[in-house]
Amino acid sequence: MTADRATGPGIWQAYRLRLKRRRLLWRAFRSRHQLKSMQNRTGAIAPGDILLVMVVRNEALRLPYFLDYYRRLGVAQFLVVDNDSTDDTAPLLAAQPDVSLWSTKASYRAARFGLDWASWLLMRYGHGHWCLLLDADELLIYPHCDSRDLKALTGWLDRRRQPALGALMLDLYPQGPVGEGAAAPGADPLETLNWFDPGPYRALRQRPMQNLWVQGGVRERVFFPRRPRRSPTLNKLPLIRWNRRWAFVNSCHSILPPQLNLAYSGPGGIEPSGVLLHTKFLPDVTARAAEDQARQQHFNDPQSFSGYYDAIAEQPVLWSDKSLRYEGWRQLAGLGLMSSGGW
Repeated sequence: MTADRATGPGIWQAYRLRLKRRRLLWRAFRSRHQLKSMQNRTGAIAPGDILLVMVVRNEALRLPYFLDYYRRLGVAQFLVVDNDSTDDTAPLLAAQPDVSLWSTKASYRAARFGLDWASWLLMRYGHGHWCLLLDADELLIYPHCDSRDLKALTGWLDRRRQPALGALMLDLYPQGPVGEGAAAPGADPLETLNWFDPGPYRALRQRPMQNLWVQGGVRERVFFPRRPRRSPTLNKLPLIRWNRRWAFVNSCHSILPPQLNLAYSGPGGIEPSGVLLHTKFLPDVTARAAEDQARQQHFNDPQSFSGYYDAIAEQPVLWSDKSLRYEGWRQLAGLGLMSSGGW
């Protein structure tokens, strides 16, 4: 379902949004003091390089495949903040020739769920570059991604004068109970997670920022059937030609200036878009959910989501008779979950 376009903010609202953007930029600038450089290879960044920025904690299972996946797509440099990992995440990243690594023990939630740190890296190194802002459990696919790399995609977006690519976050899950079995570090997560909900998804354009709000899918169906408005936001702007004056507001679900949010109108939209394959439900999900519940760093009101964590701990079966097996980007384009926009 495609969202209707909202009218732009009025003069007073536009002024308030400019002030908000400046406050967010100032927060990001101040947050640099919380970051300790562990391995700085940013001197190798060349004009035209595509950069990937991320904040991680205990992602040694996913990172080997994740890094190789995005290298194959054309990412030149990875700028990563490690938030006090207790596994092999930090040494794994420090050993990579194309990774610059920072560490922090500061509160993830107090840093706007890591967004202040990521925003500082975008501000400092991303200006003028096409940048990806991702989590370690997100794999971006887009039309022709099997034959055209990110350089080809961003070149085409530049010619269209389109500064961002929007995407639907699509949860992948196994056919059996979540949390069963094991996945080896470096393995393709799609070998374990290969089912998804084709819908329903609903999209709403919000004022005054004109940001999209997409909800639905498997997590709403299973975990929030009685409270659908509490279900996760599924739209993102994960790929953007960055400008140091811009500011993400809520992860990369929304951004200022507000007109940038119009780059994506959700499932069924006609503009170019992609899909973020969300690999959250690998076998480690139950252990991670227990840790997240104990740390209380992932929601503004963690106590209100205790039922969600408890449900994951029970290892539910997410598969239903309406689930589809994932087959590739053409399948998702045919379902209206992404669009080539004429590319």
